[in-house]
Amino acid sequence: MQLHDLRNYCQARGWEVVEFVEQGQSGAKESRPELNKLMTAARRLELGAVVVWKFDRFARSTKHLIMALEEFEALGMVFVSFRESIDTSTPMGKFIFTMVAGLAEMERSMIKERVKAGIENAKRNGKHLGRAKRIFRRDIAIEMRLAGKSWREIARDMAVPVSTVRDGCAETPRKRRSPEGDKQRVITVANRCAAN
Repeated sequence: MQLHDLRNYCQARGWEVVEFVEQGQSGAKESRPELNKLMTAARRLELGAVVVWKFDRFARSTKHLIMALEEFEALGMVFVSFRESIDTSTPMGKFIFTMVAGLAEMERSMIKERVKAGIENAKRNGKHLGRAKRIFRRDIAIEMRLAGKSWREIARDMAVPVSTVRDGCAETPRKRRSPEGDKQRVITVANRCAAN
């Protein structure tokens, strides 16, 4: 029945038909082979319009429907739902699409507001958000830095990320070794050994 209605509709509009038919697949499923093929063909600009018998035969949820409609709009494609009499090539169809997209945008904004409010409430209640802080011995890291080690070497030795060590010891400059200083250090060690 559905295919008969859709074929007649497309014939009346003079459209060449390429069929993507799901047999025994629920519209609630996230991934359906024929739907995936349809979306691939649409993205390759092989289709000018998508005609469905009813919204629920096409989309698994309102969110899925809106995302698909927005993608079709961006690709310059027409979307028709036969039973709901929605056709985005007509002024009324575009109006309904705009309303649906507007409602979706409002819903996204409300979700964003709720998430933001939840984060603020968690902070007020003293909950830590984000990754757990990595603890390391700052005094040892500073000694290593003053001894001339790079941040990467210190981080590896202390088993923490480089950014953690660098941020924790940000005010500690690296002591630059000069060739003369290295020679002096060797002489001092040699003199100590000779004295012993």
